[in-house]
Amino acid sequence: MEFTSPDTTRFNGHSTGQNSLAENLLATGIAIQRSQNYLLREQKPEGYWIGELMVDSTIVSDTVAYHHWNGKVDLEWQRKAVNHIFSMQLPDGGWNIYFGGPSDVNATIKAYLALKLAGLPATDARMLRAREVALHLGGVPRMNTFSKLYLALLGLFPWKFVPTIPCEVLLIGKWFHVNFWDMSNWSRAMLVPLAIINHFKPTRPLPHGVNLNELYPEGFRERELALAPDPQWFTWRNFFLWLDRLHKFAELFAQNGIHPFRKRALKRAEEWMLERFEGSDGLAAIFPAMLNALIALKALGYPDDHPQIKRAERELKKLEHETADSVRIEPCFSPVWDTAIVATALAESGLGSDHPRLKKATEWLMTKEIRFRGDWQYKNPVDVEPSGWVFEFENKWNPDVDDTAMVLLALRQVPTDNPAQRDECFQRGLRWMMTFQCKDGGWAAFDKDCTKGILEKVPFADHNAMLDPECADITARILELLGYENVSVDNPQVKKGLQFIREHQESDGSWYGRWGVNYIYGTWQVLRGLRALNLNMNQPWLLKARDWLESVQNEDGGWGERCNTYDDLVFKGRGPSTPSQTAWAVMGLCAFDDPQRPSIVRGIRYLTGTQNQDGSWSESETTGTGFPRVFYLKYDMYRNSWPLLALATYAKIAKVATVKSNGHAHRDWEPARAS
Repeated sequence: MEFTSPDTTRFNGHSTGQNSLAENLLATGIAIQRSQNYLLREQKPEGYWIGELMVDSTIVSDTVAYHHWNGKVDLEWQRKAVNHIFSMQLPDGGWNIYFGGPSDVNATIKAYLALKLAGLPATDARMLRAREVALHLGGVPRMNTFSKLYLALLGLFPWKFVPTIPCEVLLIGKWFHVNFWDMSNWSRAMLVPLAIINHFKPTRPLPHGVNLNELYPEGFRERELALAPDPQWFTWRNFFLWLDRLHKFAELFAQNGIHPFRKRALKRAEEWMLERFEGSDGLAAIFPAMLNALIALKALGYPDDHPQIKRAERELKKLEHETADSVRIEPCFSPVWDTAIVATALAESGLGSDHPRLKKATEWLMTKEIRFRGDWQYKNPVDVEPSGWVFEFENKWNPDVDDTAMVLLALRQVPTDNPAQRDECFQRGLRWMMTFQCKDGGWAAFDKDCTKGILEKVPFADHNAMLDPECADITARILELLGYENVSVDNPQVKKGLQFIREHQESDGSWYGRWGVNYIYGTWQVLRGLRALNLNMNQPWLLKARDWLESVQNEDGGWGERCNTYDDLVFKGRGPSTPSQTAWAVMGLCAFDDPQRPSIVRGIRYLTGTQNQDGSWSESETTGTGFPRVFYLKYDMYRNSWPLLALATYAKIAKVATVKSNGHAHRDWEPARAS
């Protein structure tokens, strides 16, 4: 596939020169058909789509460390893990947390430890480079709390310098200003088993004297290992550091069985964890919580042959992709999310309304509705019929707003042989989702009004994920859905949502993207959502967003943005062009209904010009966000699903423009129907 310049482009073998609208549509139609056929080939027999979630090296590194803590190391598996870790080492010797990013202290030291546990000598040239990078980044003292806790399990970091995670937090009722349910959904799942681990401190020193002494720049001095207080005397951080010292003093009594609430709290934490194993692919169906839960069970004394141990190990093993020479691990699975996006793209791109493959996807999505009153009820105790969808295959305790909105966008237009059932499912999900609007008018991912900033000051909150804040991208997706359902802008909830969007626009016109990288993601979703509401898109504040998108378009016609934009605004909207981010930007610009706008034409040319012969696109960059500045995701399905939706969006507005200018549709550009 040849891609030349904005003025002379070769579209799928068709030389176009300065393309007319009809010629652009012809190329778009060919690309759409190829993409449809590719995605239909990728559909699973059950009816769903799923792409791999690709992440940094830390999950494999953590698993190597766990096997050594557990004392059961499969040497052949470990060989493959070592190969995978080395395959991700950067030229400078470190490891990063997103494609193209700099070396990260946590990822580098975790990889170094895993390799050292696997028997790599410290004098190996690759290890020496890694050691130099780790020290340059500050060594072990600069790692985050959860990383230090894993080191403490192996006797490689003093427990007295690991911030305490007290299991008594589960006993604090909702009557208290800050309680367990004010933490984000994912933090609760990670912290409950960690609280159990923190109590037992089940350190298992490593054989053969393995240590990380060389990664402590100034040795084991308290001033280096203890968390530093704020310079100001009276701050919340200093209060929590003082409270942490109090917890550690109480721990001395807890170890001797005389802590007043510890026994009850431990039992409650164990029960909470076991209860949430049910109906889920592991605790919260995400790797950190699942691994923490397995360690916690062992710390509680569960034998290796206990059904719950076997179950936890089995669910973790499912996340692995093992080949002859490598093993990589996904943090979770994304079938519901991927299926909803692909089904929407196929439907909007003209796949027949009676297509059996789309019908199968519809039926599968409907089976994944969660009719269970899960953990969301604590922050949102409304009288609403339970509904909602999750990201993964099974995770009944944690249906989320974002996945639900995406599924509803799909259900409203995909075919089915049982429209009454689909409509009931849709309405039930819509009513459920609408109850999650927060006080300021926005919607968050899992919970309602989970925004008490004081929680970010606790010592173990350095994973940057204690809260579940409302965000423009999710809010705009819900407004998009409401627009398609002809909900008026005078609707009170819509008005509050629009106010939230207005208040969160950046000064340059863009919007922050919480769940995708980053300002391109946020800005696209807002513009698409507001266009669905039939707002006047020529308002100055919306034109400012359009102008910002155009200002960051790359010379090749595409768009790109790297994760470093979460660290420094100087990088916002800047990065190598990717199919997924180009698709987002094109859809954002299509909200202004001008298919001949040069920026859109160049973006469409980028997408059609970079499409592979099999209908797919290639993408190396990381464009998904887990926890900003901490954990990122490369959704492998993004490179193929979003471009199809962008091409379909462009074709739709171009068709309208062609009809208006010619008085009739031009048949040459109608996409052929996929098989």
